[in-house]
Parts: sequence; structure tokens; C-alpha cells
Amino acid sequence: MGLTSDKVLALAVSSAVGLFVGTVWLWPRLARRGLRAVGGRVGLLLSTQLALFAAVGLGANQAFGFYASWADLFGQEDEVGVVVDHTPARGPLRVVDTRRVPGAASARPQVGGQIQKVGIVGRTTRIATPAYVYLPPEYFQPQFRTRTFPAAVVLTGYPGTAEALVDKLDYPRTAGRLAAGGRMQPMILVMMRPTVAPPRDTECVDIPGGPQTESFFAKDLPDAVSGHYRVGSEPGDWGIIGDSTGGYCALKLAMHHPRTYAAGAGLSAYYKAPIDATTGDLFHGDEELRNRANLWWYLEHMPAPDTSLLVSSSKVGESNYKDTLKFIERVKATKLTRISSVILESGGHNFNTWRREIPGTLEWMSGRLSG
Repeated sequence: MGLTSDKVLALAVSSAVGLFVGTVWLWPRLARRGLRAVGGRVGLLLSTQLALFAAVGLGANQAFGFYASWADLFGQEDEVGVVVDHTPARGPLRVVDTRRVPGAASARPQVGGQIQKVGIVGRTTRIATPAYVYLPPEYFQPQFRTRTFPAAVVLTGYPGTAEALVDKLDYPRTAGRLAAGGRMQPMILVMMRPTVAPPRDTECVDIPGGPQTESFFAKDLPDAVSGHYRVGSEPGDWGIIGDSTGGYCALKLAMHHPRTYAAGAGLSAYYKAPIDATTGDLFHGDEELRNRANLWWYLEHMPAPDTSLLVSSSKVGESNYKDTLKFIERVKATKLTRISSVILESGGHNFNTWRREIPGTLEWMSGRLSG
């Protein structure tokens, strides 16, 4: 049974409840002196607490999608095993599976759209990574067969799972609903993790002697997707969205590469790449690279990028609230870069908050990309 299985959660909850009832039932018999009685009390309390901890942990993981599998939980990355064709003649993108859009009214792509699981290999960076591509219903309809569509890259946080963008954050279903209601134009979504060299958190940086992650997202990814799907390749055709680490990446990529990404939305983003045990040494003493990864420094020392940015936070529950207000003012001072925001009264750094922000973000993104 998988880590996110309802059966596993039900078993954990049942075990916790059973141990609690057993503890209450057996406690009078163990309320005496002696090693056996004391050991029994300790064993029951410890077992009950462990079962309760497991049930709460599994429930939180199902709600927020921290880990997708047991291997992911214990640091054994199994997603890397996705079959990817490295033969240049086959192209940098290969479809490995198709699936129905969750909650769609029909399994027919012309009606409900389609999600394709793909493997992508960067032509210049040689980074290989899986992704999910959402194709709207219009993509399959005969009257639109010659039309190109705008596209948005959608990034998770760290560690995150690309599946959570589909199943937990409901990006495809939300995009389909908004487009059907005329609130946004049909768009292709490329959903993936920013962690393209797992388990390392590269913070979308071109690491000296390491993964060239920024180049992958700025050049290789749009080229691969545009070469396989009917996506526009002109400035204004691409946007990028992310939450947490993915939000920082989205803002940085839109600022660094405005001719690739006409708009970047950072939900619960931070504004400077951290250095910790998950990232390792990102810059290897390269002060210019370190500065460019600091969005505060970039706004102060580099020419203002001709792009549109969106940031989000909450007055209560988000640690980035004050920094986000300061970032808005810094961007407004550039006069060229455009800034928008979603500020909630309250909301934590979690899926529930981002689900509240995603509809508005998709509408905003749609209005800033070419049709």
C-alpha cells in the first residue's frame, strides 16, 4: 500500500484508536508496582503516541503532498526512474503516458482536455526530468488545429511533487473551468518540480561545475515544449508560476529572462536563494552569481526587466508578508517592471492557501500572455 493510500491512513487511524481504547481498558490492571506493570504502562503510552503521530503525519501528508511515496519519504528518489529518451534524433521531449483531467466532465480530450506525462532532456544542459503537460480541450478541437497556444510553466515548492500540482492544487481542472467560463484564455500548463537534480535543491541556479538549472528553465524547457506542442515561441507567449521555492524561481526567471517569460507569479515566494543542507554550495565563491540570485540586489543594480510580476502573501500566517510589501514597493520604483499582488487576510504556507490564490493567478497570467 502506498504512502498516500486511504487504506494506509485508515489503518493508522484505526491503530491509534484501538491502542487508545486498549490503554484505557488495561490501565487499571497495570496500575500497580513492579517492572511488568511499569513496562506495560510505558509500552502502551509509547505505542499509542507513535500510532497517533503516524496517523496525524499521514493525514497531513495527504492534505499537503509533502511526500508521494515511501521511497520519497525515506530519501530514495524513485521519480528519476521515469523512462526518458536520450537519443537526439527522437527529440528532447517524449510522451510516456496520458491521463484524464481529474474532475473533467468527459474523458474525451476534445471535451475535458488531457494530461500527458512527459520526459524532457535539455539539449544544452542535458538535464533530464519528468513533467506533466495539461492540454486544454481546444487543443484537440478541429477548428483550432492551426492555432498556437500560450503556455505557463508551473513549479512546486521543495521537495514537492509534480503530481500534487495536478491532484492537490487542481491546476488543470481550475484552468479548464476558468476557460470554459470565459475568465481566461485556453493555456497549456507544464507542471513540474524545480528540483531537476534530486535530491539537491538547486534554487534554479546555474551552479558552477553542477546542474545548469536556470539555463534549463530559460532555454531548454521552452524549446523542448515548443518543438513538440503548438506553443508560441515569441516573447509574450510564455509565463511561469510557482509556490514557495517554485515562487522564488518564477520571479527570478521572469526578471532574468523577460524575453522568455513575459510574466512570473510567485505564491508565498521568498526573494533570496537560501544556502543550507539541501542546497549545498550554490555559488562556489562566484559573487556575481550570488548577487544575481538575490532579487533585492537585482532590482537595485540591474536594468529594470520589461516583465510582469505577481506576488502573494497573507497578513496572518505567512512569514514573507513584510518582505512582500517591501518587494512591491521596490518593483514599483523601477517604473518599467509591472507588479501585482494577492494579499489574504490570513492563510498559511500550505496547499489550502495556494488553492485560494490559483484562480486569480491564472486569470492574471492569461491576461498578460499573447492569445
